[in-house]
Amino acid sequence: MSIAKLTTGRGMTRQAVTKHLRALEDVRLVRSTHQGRESVWEVERARLAETRRHLEAISNQWDDALARLKSFVER
Repeated sequence: MSIAKLTTGRGMTRQAVTKHLRALEDVRLVRSTHQGRESVWEVERARLAETRRHLEAISNQWDDALARLKSFVER
């Protein structure tokens, strides 16, 4: 989507959306291409899926650690 489409009706400025997209681009979760004068942004689905797997693994580690702490405290 273009910045114009991404910001329409969302209450965020184009500059704010662009700043967030640049941060996501830095970690390769999105990419931009130019079509005429506009930048068009696209989600990198494979990279997003990889990131989701990593975050789920971290979440599971935290769940395990908290369960061990709870068990220890309740003894």
